[in-house]
Formats: sequence, C-alpha cells, structure tokens
Amino acid sequence: MRKLLRRGTAAFAAAASLALMSLGATPAQADSSAIPSGMTWTVLAKGNGTVRVGADSATDAYNGDTAATATLPMLCLRVNGSAVPAGITPDFYAGWARGTVAATPPVLGRSLTSRATADAVCAQYYGSDWRMAEFHDGRYGANLEASGGWSFWAYGYVPEGTRFWAAINDQPANPWN
Repeated sequence: MRKLLRRGTAAFAAAASLALMSLGATPAQADSSAIPSGMTWTVLAKGNGTVRVGADSATDAYNGDTAATATLPMLCLRVNGSAVPAGITPDFYAGWARGTVAATPPVLGRSLTSRATADAVCAQYYGSDWRMAEFHDGRYGANLEASGGWSFWAYGYVPEGTRFWAAINDQPANPWN
C-alpha cells in the first residue's frame, strides 16, 4: 500500500510541476562571461510511454552550455530497475535508464550549488528515490552492465522544445563547478 501511495504521489507531483512549468522555457539571457556554466539536455525522441533525452547541437558536455544565471527545469530520474521495453535496443549513445524521468519547475542554475543540492530538489518534488539525471545514466549490453553517455531512454514525460539542467560526473560542466 505504501508503494502504491508513493507512486501516486510521484505521479501527482509530476503532473503538478509540469503544469507550473512553461512549455517553452529557454535559457535566460545571461552575461556570456558568467562562470560557471551547466550542461543542458533536451528531448530527442518519444515512444510509447518512453522518452529519449540527451545532448543535441547546443549541448557542451565538457564546459557547460548555459550560464548558471539561467533558470531552467531540471531533469530528474528515479531508477527502479525497469526492464527495457519492446522497441528499444540500448547502445552506448542511447542507453536505457532503468526507470522514469520527470522535469522540475524552472530552477536558477546558481542555486544548484552541489550534486547533493540538485538531488534534493528532485526529492522535494518527486520523492526521496528521485535524483538529478546524469550524463552516464544510460545502460546497455547484456544485463545492462555497461554505462554509456550522450542520451538515454526512460519511462516518463518531459515537454519537447525545452532545455533541462542535467549533471555530468566526470567533467566541470555543472552549474556548481
């Protein structure tokens, strides 16, 4: 019963936060010399209850592409061990995240002072088992043992045409770097 209530609460939170979020959210104009900058992702494709999120031509996974003075939604992920759905063949560049994604309402990048702070924002909106999505969350290979990068598939809904803060654990391309 507790799991059912938690899932219902997470679904309600996702719907409520999407209602608050501008579907056309774009990075605010910022001083180009502002440091730090964070990496952003967008929706690349949609499937039957699934979405592929990841890097596009605007993404800079090495230095960040959007000044931390911008206000954007944050991409959150709940990994729950979901099996790969039919029609998706995970690979290095488009893995399976084993869970569900959702977006927060817009967040000022400079308020994301650490990965723990960013994870807490996701937990605030969706529950303690949610965290900020990370560049390497896509899994592929037999038993999904390998970690890829650049994009991943997951269950969930995030609006198209919007950029999202996403973390990267091996480059200084986060708003807190």
